[in-house]
Amino acid sequence: MRNYGLRDIIGPVMVGPSSSHTAGALAIAAMARRLCAAPPAAASFTLYGSFAHTGRGHGTDRALVAGMLGLSADDLAIRDSFALAEEAGLAVEMTFDTDAEPEHPNTVDIAVTDAEGARLTLRGVSVGGGAAVITRINGVEVNVTGEHTSVVVHQRDVRGVLAHISSCLARCGVNIATASLYRTAKHDDAYTVMETDDAVDEVAREVILEHPAIYDVRVIAPSFADSDGDPVCVPLDAEAAFERWNYADGAGLLETCAAEGLTIAEVFYRREQALRTMQGVTAEVGPYLRRVLEVMRAAATGPVERPVASTGGLIGGEARKMALACGDGAPVLDPLAARAAVYALAVLETNAAMGRIVATPTAGSAGVLPAVLLALQDLRGLSDETLMEGLMTAAAVGYVIARNASVSGAEGGCQAEVGSAAAMAAAAAVAMADGTPDQALAAAANVMMSMLGLVCDPVGGLVEVPCQKRNATAASIALVSAQIALSGVQNLISFDEAVAVMDEVGRGLPFELRESALGGIAAAPSACAWCNACC
Repeated sequence: MRNYGLRDIIGPVMVGPSSSHTAGALAIAAMARRLCAAPPAAASFTLYGSFAHTGRGHGTDRALVAGMLGLSADDLAIRDSFALAEEAGLAVEMTFDTDAEPEHPNTVDIAVTDAEGARLTLRGVSVGGGAAVITRINGVEVNVTGEHTSVVVHQRDVRGVLAHISSCLARCGVNIATASLYRTAKHDDAYTVMETDDAVDEVAREVILEHPAIYDVRVIAPSFADSDGDPVCVPLDAEAAFERWNYADGAGLLETCAAEGLTIAEVFYRREQALRTMQGVTAEVGPYLRRVLEVMRAAATGPVERPVASTGGLIGGEARKMALACGDGAPVLDPLAARAAVYALAVLETNAAMGRIVATPTAGSAGVLPAVLLALQDLRGLSDETLMEGLMTAAAVGYVIARNASVSGAEGGCQAEVGSAAAMAAAAAVAMADGTPDQALAAAANVMMSMLGLVCDPVGGLVEVPCQKRNATAASIALVSAQIALSGVQNLISFDEAVAVMDEVGRGLPFELRESALGGIAAAPSACAWCNACC
């Protein structure tokens, strides 16, 4: 997570309802597809843990099929992936194993038979925010993240193979970033996984295959790779720049801000530029932020005018009801909090209807940040440029949380999702009000202490109840926390300490309270009665 960037925290732009269970699942299947020698003809999926308990409600099954078809995370056709698979002649089998206890709660085993009859098996885990890792290929333990160009070589474990692979890549002008060998036993089946700084073309692949002990070579391009696949040259000073602007925690971020005389947004912007340059893609940030605001605005306003029903049937129309009730002045809320609540409700409606949203930092918490940003814009007259500063500030804070704790409800409860989103939103609000970096992190700490211990308990495994209302109330918590910090109220507990405590509390939550749909509100009599009615 040291290399997490803007798009990992403010993103991905995706189809709902869950970044870990929808976008992350799609990423696993997409990597499986790229590991196949020919287009997939049949695929079976076995889901475990939280994937198994909540997979249907989160659209995990549809996302896995979509990834196998080659769809992107923001393609609205994900909703219809089963029908598309049938049209494409892809046979699909889905098994939900709720008895097994995997090491990671978001785990899936995939078995693929391609059009040429070759068979591939793998295990993948979704680690939150749409990121995924392949941990097993054909029974061999591996670690393939897809964050860099990955060369996956299936070989016999004999002397000289690693040297052959390395020399082939060197001759083709490819620089190796990391190299790992995974094997079942000495002189038996093995996999070499090399991450490279440069694209790897078919010529390099064919040269590697010339060794008699190598069975197959597959190349997995990163999600940020150039569309034309051209090799990229990373300037030597990019890594130095990244080390200058990177930070491991809130204290490091504040030290950099003070030393350089910059805001949090400015530091994170420079870090993002260096990171993107290292990845060999355009370092321009503005176009992505403008797209993020466009998607956020559509998700937050669309359901107010045109209510949408969720795929699970639990929510739909709440944003419009709230907007109408507050139209001439809410009887309880002030206009800013009321507007934020409307927007948060609306984004979760869009998400639950498998519409297009921005995970911030997850899809289940996607309503909080846009609610705060857009409400402040409406009521305080802020420009889009100011909102972009808020987005960068939020990303900087979210990166610290993701690196040192978790933003996944399956790992840390709802405090890790909605709590993190509200902390990001509070810091953004402070920045947009010209507060100091210290005040921004103080606001984030205020939120985390206020929402500590919040469990993840989606009814029926759907990102609908209680998720929608939690997003709306969290927006108000973010605004109050920001105002407390801007007022100069000091914190006894630092932001980093709050993150560490949140991580400890999350690890202590039982499985039933971490996105399993087995405890909390999900186990209330009315929730159980509803689930039984739909079985």
